[in-house]
Amino acid sequence: MASLAREGHRVLFIENTGVRPPRLRDLPRVTHRIRNWWRGVKGFRKERENLFVYSPIILPFPYSRVALRINRSLVLRALRRWMKATGFGRPLVWTFLPTPLARDVIRDLEPELIVYYCIDDLASSSPAARRVSRSEAQLFREADLVFVTSRRLRERARQFTDRVHLFPFGVDFEMFQGIRRASTETPPEMATLTRPVAGYVGGIHQWLDQPLLADVAGRLPDVSFVLVGPLQTDTSVLGRCPNIHLLGARSHGDVPRYIKGFDVGIIPYRLSDYTVNVYPTKLNEYLAMGLSVVATDLPEIRHFNAEHGEVVGIGATAQAFAEAIRQAIEKSAPADVERRIETARENAWSTRIARMSALIEERVRARRAAGDRWEDSLRRLYRAARRRITSATLAVLALYVLVFHTPAMWLAAEPLVIVDTPRPADAIVVFAGGVGESGKAGGGYQERVKQAVDLYQQGLAARVIFSSGYSFAFRETEVMRELAIAHGVPDSAILLEKEASSTYENVWFVNRLLAREGWRRILLVSSPYHMRRALLTWRKVAPDVEVISTPVPATQFYAQGTAPTLEQLGGLVHEYVGIVVYWWAGRV
Repeated sequence: MASLAREGHRVLFIENTGVRPPRLRDLPRVTHRIRNWWRGVKGFRKERENLFVYSPIILPFPYSRVALRINRSLVLRALRRWMKATGFGRPLVWTFLPTPLARDVIRDLEPELIVYYCIDDLASSSPAARRVSRSEAQLFREADLVFVTSRRLRERARQFTDRVHLFPFGVDFEMFQGIRRASTETPPEMATLTRPVAGYVGGIHQWLDQPLLADVAGRLPDVSFVLVGPLQTDTSVLGRCPNIHLLGARSHGDVPRYIKGFDVGIIPYRLSDYTVNVYPTKLNEYLAMGLSVVATDLPEIRHFNAEHGEVVGIGATAQAFAEAIRQAIEKSAPADVERRIETARENAWSTRIARMSALIEERVRARRAAGDRWEDSLRRLYRAARRRITSATLAVLALYVLVFHTPAMWLAAEPLVIVDTPRPADAIVVFAGGVGESGKAGGGYQERVKQAVDLYQQGLAARVIFSSGYSFAFRETEVMRELAIAHGVPDSAILLEKEASSTYENVWFVNRLLAREGWRRILLVSSPYHMRRALLTWRKVAPDVEVISTPVPATQFYAQGTAPTLEQLGGLVHEYVGIVVYWWAGRV
């Protein structure tokens, strides 16, 4: 992708979204991804001219349908915003990843062309990754062009498509040659090592044949074995060898400096279902630096030698591998070095990309020459609309079940309820319902009057204040007073506030009445789910008044049966919206 960017193409590289769920050992990778996300703008950053990188943070479940829907939405929304911000039109998509998420994103982007660059047999990389086989088979069929890095991968791809082309990994030849010619100092940790040095760059992973390498190191005690790369598996076998040095991960830009300090490059992979498909990236990097190379008996190494001559030494056993290293160290004549460099030049990315680009351009021309493709576009539009409708329907259905067939609504409403232990106060203040949560005139006032009467009869306060400016057939406060008198509260103990038409006005007008009487502690009566907004308003308007929350203990409107009603949902939403509106208006 960097080579394409250098040639003037605008490239957005999306970091790997994974073929299996992460494990504990993947924590450094996860941390690195999060760090990369923060480095950019919503995950996007510009690495160099024409080359951008996106570090998506998604749910790490590559084969979960729920996670797929969420991740597809997250990634597509981010990509479309970036494309709009950068003026990116209909893209040409290269993918190295055949997961369901990659396929869905590619399809929805409606690219000019799809290239699948199959570089590994991902299904055999781990048991958890085997599930990728199905979506990869579909991607083989859907891609306009399939590039593969090995002959075994080409055989597999040809089961699904005839648009397959072999392109093994290349090398950034100019960069490696520039460092080879420069007077670059050897990295400090290598300067003190005993020479000769047999070196390896890349991940120290499960495919590295540690027993073989330890055996070889024992046979060559005068050779220093240096491994540069992240530790991705248990390396205790190597750690016991005094002439094996594990240097850990290094930045990609520093890799050529380490290779320059090698006397021979090694590729000690064990043979497996996975590695029989592997064309090692490091092979041409070693050759570009003029190094001799020794590898285990991998099929692609044998094909490489058949094509380029016996450039790479092969050792199938520890003894053969050690002997091949001895011979490779001796092959340092200028002619041998030049031959290796020329082999790397033939495999430079610039050469690979020129051939790839020719195939892509030919395919694009063929598609455009086919002319009328409106049927495909129309089908894509209908598919997209169908997906949107299905997603919306499922979301509505899930919301319906959550709200009306689980206790989720009542749990969400609990923060609205505040209940204090009743204690003596100057007055009992009752906020009448008006049309309140029920939306019906006078709804709920009887329950509030009963609660006020109970508090009065317990002797907790000598005065009762009813607050409401609503008038239906009669004034609401007057009806409440008559009801309280009928239940034993003397008329002389009742005060009416008749102007308020909202909670804010309830508090404002009642506080004015309290100040006139010199009362500073009240028992507040209202609906249970109204108490949070009422108390927030009191704290804003009259912070010096001590408010004891004593809501109606059981309300008919909010009776919690087997399923909440639409009216109850509306009442609870009304309270939350009311808090937000009051906050916006500076009333709480």
